[in-house]
Amino acid sequence: MTTDELLAALEEHGVLLESAKGPVPNVAELVVGAPIAGSWWAHPDSHAVFAEINALAEHPDVVRTRLLNGKVTLVHRRVWPALVVLADRFPSARLAALHERHTDTGRHVVDEVPFPDWVPPESLKAARALDDTAAEAVLAPVL
Repeated sequence: MTTDELLAALEEHGVLLESAKGPVPNVAELVVGAPIAGSWWAHPDSHAVFAEINALAEHPDVVRTRLLNGKVTLVHRRVWPALVVLADRFPSARLAALHERHTDTGRHVVDEVPFPDWVPPESLKAARALDDTAAEAVLAPVL
C-alpha cells in the first residue's frame, strides 16, 4: 500500500497499530499485504514497511501514541475529539504523542508530548459537541 492508501485506511479505522497484533489492522502487514510471522524487520519488504510507517506517522493528520494496549498506535485526526472526551478511560502515558528521532550519533530517541498538549484547538472545540456515547462509537475498536 502507498502512504495515501494507508492514510485512507487509518482515517477509515480511526486507529492502526504500527506493527503489533491486535484488534485493529497494523501498518506493517498492510504494507506487505499479508500477515508477518515474527519481526517485520526480518521481512524482505522491511525497508518499505519502515518508510511507510514513518511517512504515515509524520503526516499532520496523524499522531503516534501507545493508545492500544501500550503498543505504538497511529491515531487519525478524526478520532482526536472522541479521545478528548474519553481521555479519563486511558492511562495518561498511553495518550502522549510520540515523536521518534535519531541523534547525530545515530541513537534512536522518542520524545513525548503529554496529552492534551498535542491536541489542536479545533479538536478540543469539536470534543465539546460530543457526548460519551458518540465518542464511544468512534473509539469502539480501542475500548
